[in-house]
Amino acid sequence: MAGNNTYDAGSIAVLEGLEAVRKRPGMYIGSVSTKGLNHLIYEIVDNAVDEHLAGFCSEIQVTLEKDGSATVSDNGRGVPVDMHQKGVSAARLVYTTLHAGGKFDDSAYKTSGGLHGVGSSVVNALSTYMDVKISRDGFVHHDRYERGIPVIELEDGLLPKIGKTRKTGTTVNFLPDDTIFEKTKFKAEEVKSRLHETAYLNPNLTIVFDDKRDGSVEHIVYHEPEGIIGFIQDLNRKKEVLHDPVYFKGEADGIEVEVTLQYVNEFHENVLGFCNNIYNAEGGTHLTGFKTTFTTVMNQYAREIGILKEKDANFTGADIRNGMTAIVSIKHPDPRFEGQTKTKLDNPDAAKAVSKVTGEEIVRFFDRNLDTLKTVLSSAEKAAKIRKTEEKAKTNLLTKQKYSFDSNGKLANCESRDPKKCEIFIVEGDSAGGSAKTARNRNYQAILPIRGKILNVEKASIDKVLANAEIKTMINAFGCGFSEGYGNDFDITKLRYDKIIIMADADVDGAHISTLLLTLFYRFMPELIFEGHVYIAMPPLYKAMPKSGEEEYLYDDKALERYRKTHTGPFTLQRYKGLGEMDAEQLWETTLDPERRMLKRVEIEDARMASSVTEMLMGTEVPPRRNFIYENATEAELDI
Repeated sequence: MAGNNTYDAGSIAVLEGLEAVRKRPGMYIGSVSTKGLNHLIYEIVDNAVDEHLAGFCSEIQVTLEKDGSATVSDNGRGVPVDMHQKGVSAARLVYTTLHAGGKFDDSAYKTSGGLHGVGSSVVNALSTYMDVKISRDGFVHHDRYERGIPVIELEDGLLPKIGKTRKTGTTVNFLPDDTIFEKTKFKAEEVKSRLHETAYLNPNLTIVFDDKRDGSVEHIVYHEPEGIIGFIQDLNRKKEVLHDPVYFKGEADGIEVEVTLQYVNEFHENVLGFCNNIYNAEGGTHLTGFKTTFTTVMNQYAREIGILKEKDANFTGADIRNGMTAIVSIKHPDPRFEGQTKTKLDNPDAAKAVSKVTGEEIVRFFDRNLDTLKTVLSSAEKAAKIRKTEEKAKTNLLTKQKYSFDSNGKLANCESRDPKKCEIFIVEGDSAGGSAKTARNRNYQAILPIRGKILNVEKASIDKVLANAEIKTMINAFGCGFSEGYGNDFDITKLRYDKIIIMADADVDGAHISTLLLTLFYRFMPELIFEGHVYIAMPPLYKAMPKSGEEEYLYDDKALERYRKTHTGPFTLQRYKGLGEMDAEQLWETTLDPERRMLKRVEIEDARMASSVTEMLMGTEVPPRRNFIYENATEAELDI
């Protein structure tokens, strides 16, 4: 798929300048947490992937360096270094000007996933320094910036040459700015997951990852010649699959469509959408096109085969997708997304293209593979039976309207009715609940104590879930209803609290309760997690009380180790076994006060992560779930 090779200064268009990025980083990278930090690497990687899509780059190297910086290197054509009509080297414009990039010139890139030329300059603006080496036209050209400002003088408007080379490509080394990010340590697991995902979506690309930070080098090569078929096998590797992956691709209206799907013996669907290699966490028009057409075609087959009789109603989309894992990946020449961080695709023509390709190809496949067709339809038939039984249970429970859930009278609400300011703490146990009610700021903090362990919703039918008093109280308190595969009664705009904070003891039982609550949210109110409303409170494990000097709360064993190393003189140590041991004042200081507390936002970074998290939270194995909660809870971010 080689593109037009005239990728030079003429391909670089300029729209506006950089100052806004440092003032409002969240607008450009989503957040200044670890998620936003990792996003910097993806921006530079996405630019290299665009070179691959244009037919000029076969290998990308990503290195997490010892000094905390990251290096991304590719063997593409190299960013253009010749003179731009603005009177300076094109490369200087790419790294210092928002919306300067080859993505605006149709001839340079057919499809692109990078943020429309925003990427490189945003990374530059948010880095303490950025060092760029471009191999092109027989020379290595060099540029360097500090907090977005160039520190190398141009020679007659062009970048200085620091050596000769036969290679081509771009190498970018940058150190994130610690005055902007809450933490500046990249999270390797998330970076690796994203790179692996990118390798699956680009079967001819090789991505090399090196982590040099902890003494020994971790070296991984991602190359997935099977593409998204390998991807779906990876997603389903721990599940009982019902057939081999179904794969098809095609093109309509200049949009390339690639789909693979496979059914597993589980009661969920997992349909992932990608546009130009970017994971669309909230789906979009490409998924709508796929789901609608797939549902129509399967209902036609069900009637032809005789599974559905004349008087029977059609299977719903949810019936048909029950147990389905699917990946829908499209390449679009001009994608439009809702929101800067590309979580939802908005192009109407994407729905048409995916619908057309799916309609033609799926019929061609199932006409030749009747066994797979029967497997899928029997799965839909089973789901429809369960749905009808559960709808009856739901109707019986909700005869008094869905919002008539009775509260158990334990919710201590806050005075403010402004959802943006309010937060609710879900507290385990009555004693901690009592302290929390006394300690809180009544103006904007609500407390909801829950007793013992709530129901594991993964293993329960919907009637049992809705009959559970603790769950009913929570649904009632949040105010936005709940969603289940059948119909959707969830409306996030009615959410009464901006932060939902799980406050459980820092022990195995507390971790289990956190897991059960996360499972509940993930299954019935996933938008709460995707839109960043769910947090885990991080109560301290110790209080250090020195003979002289200030008392200090220590949140984990690492903090205790640091304290022991840095503190001279005797001190006594109090260990908190649970929240119930703290008085109201201590609880306010450590866990409730926005100025001092530590909160961990529950975030899910990409498709592979989301899938493995679901598996972890919803599976039958308890130990991995506990480990997941512990590991993720240690990544606490200060909420200030």
